[in-house]
Amino acid sequence: MRILALVPGGISDQILFFPTLDDLKRCNPSSVIDVVTEPRSKAAYRISKSVNQVLTFDFQDRNSLADWGNLVGMIRDREYDAAIVLGQSWSIGFILWLSGIPTRVGYQGKGSAFLTNPVPLKQSQYTAQMYHDLLTGLGIRSTCPDLTVNIPLADIEWAEKEQKRLGVHETGYILIDSSSSQLDQSLGADIYPVENWRQIIQDFRSKQPEMPVVLVKQAEDELVTLLESSSSDVKITSPDDIGKLAAIIGGANLMLCTDSAPMHLSVAVQTYTIALFGSTEPAKLLPKSDKFLAIKSPTGRIADISPNTVLQKVWGG
Repeated sequence: MRILALVPGGISDQILFFPTLDDLKRCNPSSVIDVVTEPRSKAAYRISKSVNQVLTFDFQDRNSLADWGNLVGMIRDREYDAAIVLGQSWSIGFILWLSGIPTRVGYQGKGSAFLTNPVPLKQSQYTAQMYHDLLTGLGIRSTCPDLTVNIPLADIEWAEKEQKRLGVHETGYILIDSSSSQLDQSLGADIYPVENWRQIIQDFRSKQPEMPVVLVKQAEDELVTLLESSSSDVKITSPDDIGKLAAIIGGANLMLCTDSAPMHLSVAVQTYTIALFGSTEPAKLLPKSDKFLAIKSPTGRIADISPNTVLQKVWGG
């Protein structure tokens, strides 16, 4: 059985779709599962254990009829038996219909007229569970499995060497991911202020001086550069792919982050996590667990969460 999943969206959307792909593979072990996603999100499948091939199509671009025609041709050539589409889109539903795939599963709503097996959309639940509901369109009514990832051995070995380089291999460490690239800041993203992070780090250092604090630094990450210059005892790691990032998160005693793709990786590797949320409802992005704690801003802006609130959650649980 050949199955195609069309998964528009960012890295976070792909990771949250992993339980659906994994359960689909579990129920159909001999199946071949391919994914169509946007070029910016292809890297997520480095840590997927269930996907055969990743195809790319920029769903967000101003695609011409020729672009859409190429997508239809690419899909038709592979002769899929079933397709699952994430989201609600008239154009994608129409593309699936044109492709001739006999079983087409997606959510009820826009574009569902082109689907053979539409599924009710229940948006109030954990997003991974909401995605997993799509499997009912294929007759699969199992419980949504936990979010997991498959980290390549080379990335695990890299993380072990990185921990030794940082001098944290024996002690363990607190990992902070601010998810604050220069692009995020230029686009006006809701960034947690550098002064707040600095206060939190200083409190860590005073209460647990033997526990290293490691910052994840993205390319052109001005916030981490500022923290590095003002806090001489913090350590910096710069994983260059998602597998290495997942591996370095997996070795941490605590992950402190904002609502981001690294947060989902932390959930997947079962690292104790405290995540800061702005306007998003935490229950939609974090599973129920004592290991994954959310702090939601009272104003809807992450920047308005006080460092003391974060520290109370850290020390008080």
